[in-house]
Amino acid sequence: MIHNPVLRGFNPDPSICRVGDVYYMAVSTFQWFPGVRIYQSKDLVCWEHAAYALTRESQLSMLGTPDSTGVWAPCLSYSDGLFYLIFTNVRNRCRAMDVTNYLVTAPAVTGPWSEPIELNHSGFDPSLFHDEDGRKWLVNMRWGVREGENPFSGILLQEYSETEKKLVGPCRNIFRGTNIGLTEAPHLYRRDGWYYLMTAEGGTGYNHAVTLARSRNLFGPYEVHPQNPVLTSHGTELTECLQKAGHGSLTDTPDGRWYLAHLCGRPAPETDRCIMGRETAIQAVEWHDDDWLYLSSGGNHPQMDVPVPGVQTETPMLTVQHDTFDEPVLNPEWNTLRIPASERLLSLTARPGWLRLFGRESPQSTYEQSLVARRVQNFCYTAETEMEFQPTSILQMAGLICYYNTRNSYYLRVSWDEDHEAYCVGVLANVNGDCSGSVPQKENLLFTQNGRIGLRVQAGPRSLQFSCRLPGTAEWTPVGPVYDASTLSDDFAFGSDFEFTGAFVGLCCQDSMYGGTPADFDAFSYVENAEK
Repeated sequence: MIHNPVLRGFNPDPSICRVGDVYYMAVSTFQWFPGVRIYQSKDLVCWEHAAYALTRESQLSMLGTPDSTGVWAPCLSYSDGLFYLIFTNVRNRCRAMDVTNYLVTAPAVTGPWSEPIELNHSGFDPSLFHDEDGRKWLVNMRWGVREGENPFSGILLQEYSETEKKLVGPCRNIFRGTNIGLTEAPHLYRRDGWYYLMTAEGGTGYNHAVTLARSRNLFGPYEVHPQNPVLTSHGTELTECLQKAGHGSLTDTPDGRWYLAHLCGRPAPETDRCIMGRETAIQAVEWHDDDWLYLSSGGNHPQMDVPVPGVQTETPMLTVQHDTFDEPVLNPEWNTLRIPASERLLSLTARPGWLRLFGRESPQSTYEQSLVARRVQNFCYTAETEMEFQPTSILQMAGLICYYNTRNSYYLRVSWDEDHEAYCVGVLANVNGDCSGSVPQKENLLFTQNGRIGLRVQAGPRSLQFSCRLPGTAEWTPVGPVYDASTLSDDFAFGSDFEFTGAFVGLCCQDSMYGGTPADFDAFSYVENAEK
């Protein structure tokens, strides 16, 4: 039994493919580094981390890019003994959007992944189709820039030459979408003499949908599914089913069954805010005698539980991560912002058994943040760390952060209070750029003893409560009020701009005085709790 979502937390825009009896899914990573996370499964039910495809700055340059830009909508495919990965690197979200579509390849998902081949700049959500005659075709949505015209101006198709390593021949606009609008995320499939074009429509929110069209000719014209859309949550109650269903990708099984991977969202109770961001779910689908695809469950709404023949039903497990930083490399659950985890940012060997972060720029920076964080995958969790840090300036700080983007975060930080010549601990709150909810400096907790300080956050669907355990004490002391966890969501930040990532929790260090002052973290734990 599939228990959706199969990839919890920030795992949007899934691209699924099968090689032999192993399934792979690639998801968007936006401004988080490394780029393009790939998962693998033997049964479509249990998924595990397989690799990151883009691990070098030569493959992915994101320094200075705005929030929710970077890597959009990868497409993973396999042909002739090689994995192909197509992705977009988005530079801005202006009307004249600057994007570049790239191709990298590898003999295995674990790499080594090649240096990128630049393909085009005409839009985003690219996908590579391997036709039965061996030719390869790139499709992507076209981003229009004409005032008064729909910027989602169609699906472009152009041949990719394996020998020349570039696009060749004419570029055709093969599909302009349906009246749902906002046509994007194209994937091409071929079955029984038909070419099927799957797209996302409605925008990646509560009107999201999967549209299907077909043609006998690769170049069209394409006719739309008679019961389009084939999948959507539009028109349902927020608690009725998975929300935001769209951006689909198909795979078959060795015994001929078919499944549809798609993104989805789970709003926090009594809100429309999806704290975990856009997640990934899987639906069973089937082909009918009319050669159209339908959900096996009937209708067009996503299901939470999806039967998989021959796979034992398992109770979904809550995630627990205990990281003691004993390995020389970061656990793959950790991500950095925009740049790799270089020696300028951190070290796992300077003090064995500890993570050392070197203070860099503020949590509002789009350049060089010394921050490592992991996805939040459950409404209720507890995250905890122990830190040693000796700041000497009010411009130096380090601690535990609940992070969404440069304008939305809650930061339990240790710094220096120059009036009292003591260390201080308080919360910096950033709510769509408004920092007035921060704990005033005069209400910070003060301490003078060096040593380990414990930092903790206890999270619920609408709550974040920070606390600390000062050096030499055993008790946890609350710090600051109970904050609203739901502000760390696409839906809250959407009021100021278009945002597409989920909540993270992690560790960071800043030094705006000299740069490089270290903070040492002995351990980190992330423990999910059952909802009350």
